[in-house]
Amino acid sequence: MTRSVALLGSTGSIGTQALDVIGANPGSFEVTSIAAGGGQLDLLADQVVRFGVPLVAVATGSEQQVREAIAAAAASAGVRTPDVEVVVGSDAATRAARTGADVVLNGITGSIGLAPTLAALEAGSTLALANKESLIAGGPLVRAAQRRPDQLVPVDSEHSAIAQSLRGGRREEVARIILTASGGPFRGRTRADLAGVTPDQALAHPTWAMGPVVTTNSATLVNKGLELIEAHLLFDVDVADITVVVHPQSVVHSMVEFVDGSTIAQASPPDMRLPIALGLAWPNRVPGAAQPCRWDEATAWTFEAVDDETFPALDLARLAVTSSATHPAVYNAANEECVQAFLAGRIAFLDIVDTVARVLDEHHGTDAAALDLDAVAAAEAWARGRAHELIG
Repeated sequence: MTRSVALLGSTGSIGTQALDVIGANPGSFEVTSIAAGGGQLDLLADQVVRFGVPLVAVATGSEQQVREAIAAAAASAGVRTPDVEVVVGSDAATRAARTGADVVLNGITGSIGLAPTLAALEAGSTLALANKESLIAGGPLVRAAQRRPDQLVPVDSEHSAIAQSLRGGRREEVARIILTASGGPFRGRTRADLAGVTPDQALAHPTWAMGPVVTTNSATLVNKGLELIEAHLLFDVDVADITVVVHPQSVVHSMVEFVDGSTIAQASPPDMRLPIALGLAWPNRVPGAAQPCRWDEATAWTFEAVDDETFPALDLARLAVTSSATHPAVYNAANEECVQAFLAGRIAFLDIVDTVARVLDEHHGTDAAALDLDAVAAAEAWARGRAHELIG
């Protein structure tokens, strides 16, 4: 049976790799809508023409610009300009998410993905979630919007690994979750070593090719803090029962330890097409989605503890979870502002997490019972404003 797919963030890293998977499996998936920010109209138009997408949603720009780009892409491909519905505006991705596709893959970056996440769940679609920030910012709202236990499928490689490993036992048999981290480009450095880090150095990730914000987050380990919060919310596991270990090879994507002492791990060479394919087809697997490990070649996998003194982002994430329903949103929003300031050369590398810590410490918080989209938006706006003030 062919599954209809709404793809949010189609021109980003997750979106383009998702289309690789879909293109390699034409009988399995049909793209019924795509959404993007609008900064890469030529690529977006090529996607519309190549996959015959009937609805395209763009956050910025004009309908005329989108239609002109599609016409140019069709002419370049030597085909007739397709009849496409074009939606433009800040809520365009949300409108695409609520079309009722079998699967909505949310690959948007940032907490702006929260409204589309809720729209997809409320429409009854299976949500393949690569937008961790929406879960972190509005965790209780997302959980309340779920209509069935398997409606939300994680696409982050770590959480996909956990979901796969959890199939090896019952929920009450789980002792703890073990999140693996590559360690980023600064593994083994001391805090003093990081004082003069430049944006170019922070963006030189040893394993993964990602966008600038996510790559910087990997360098500070904020990304792993966000993933810790995400694991807590996705799998209903206390943060005290989630351990983070550094695994530089990025082959074991995460593990689940059971009460009898057994640990089940998911291993594969680093390739996001595997968790993306699982997100699209869950609970089924897509043959040939990625290359497997080579077991006939000598190799070594290593694991080590996180240096929490040099990388305090994980402790801050645990603090955020236990403080209030809006502290995780503040953690994420303040960090986004600090990362942009760092990449622009306005603050030092160590100032990113130090500033996030100050913003978290000053936040009063909102109880889960009082949480709604307005409360999330207010907490994020305050966090961004306070971060700006501290950045100076």
